[in-house]
Amino acid sequence: MKFDDRSLVTRRSLLGGTLSAAGLAALGGAAHAADRSSARAPRVLIATNEPWGTYHVAPLLPEARRRGWEVVQLVPDLSGIKPGDPVPVATPDRIPPADLLVVTGAGDWPADCAAQLPELPMIASSLAYQLPVEAPRAAEFRSRLRAITASSPAEAKVFDDYLGTRSPITVVGTPQTDDLPRHTPEPGTVLVLTSVTKSSQTGGSAPGTELLLAAAERLAAAGKHILVGLHPREDRSLWERYEISSVPSVQASARAEAAIGIPGTVFPVVAAVGVPLVGCTDPRLRIPGYLLSVCSHTITGPDDAVTAVAQAKPVSRDVLYEAVGPIGGSARRLLKVWRKAGVRV
Repeated sequence: MKFDDRSLVTRRSLLGGTLSAAGLAALGGAAHAADRSSARAPRVLIATNEPWGTYHVAPLLPEARRRGWEVVQLVPDLSGIKPGDPVPVATPDRIPPADLLVVTGAGDWPADCAAQLPELPMIASSLAYQLPVEAPRAAEFRSRLRAITASSPAEAKVFDDYLGTRSPITVVGTPQTDDLPRHTPEPGTVLVLTSVTKSSQTGGSAPGTELLLAAAERLAAAGKHILVGLHPREDRSLWERYEISSVPSVQASARAEAAIGIPGTVFPVVAAVGVPLVGCTDPRLRIPGYLLSVCSHTITGPDDAVTAVAQAKPVSRDVLYEAVGPIGGSARRLLKVWRKAGVRV
């Protein structure tokens, strides 16, 4: 799910001060460049619009490990990192030497990291959806970009507008599709895909939760078994009356006859599993068209939920490719672009 870049604006001066105080500029300049010829493992640093949103990076780890690479996410501090998180992180005072900086957006945190690592080769890779409006800080670093990647043709068009680059974008697919579960739906099971109800320092919220809660109630009253796929930052207490999946939403979708939720980054991936989707839309939501395209139906009121779910059908292959890109081997294609952009082997 894309969150409004403005959710981090109030932290901009604080983060910039933290970076400078920690001496990140010194770490990111000559020290990084000089180290690239050393015997250490190839290393990629990633900065995301959601500074602590490691769930966007986690699907890349298996391919990185297979190659013997280290992928490290830059975070302002450890406050948003849960114990046992599999994604390696680095704070401004402990950033390791690296070969490449990858930004997944042009929010304040990626832009601040780019500014403080001026000598590091840099690319942009879309790992979560954006809006087709140029980000205020994209101009600060776009001339440095050696490559740009997106998951799908539709996402590439949006990412180009978001970065304001008018440059070639390599379509690599979505790493989450590299290990899709087999769709074996359980009769009467509907997956509810939540968004985020409350903004936090990690990212903003998305309108529509009230509609989704009411829709879930209508479906439960109609005899459907509600299986909830929680967004990593959603308030769990809102959904505890239902079964909350113990596995990520994409894996959980294998059990569902249909899914309903607030359209977001996970929607095309769930569609790739073969699950029909119903989108809950709100007048305050801004959603790229390609996320709506994988919805069999969209609803604006809860009374339509039962009928929409009953009539939902999987999307066509053409629509799916446009929204999700090539399926399988996506992480391999993505890291191949990273290697060409500057990761030594």
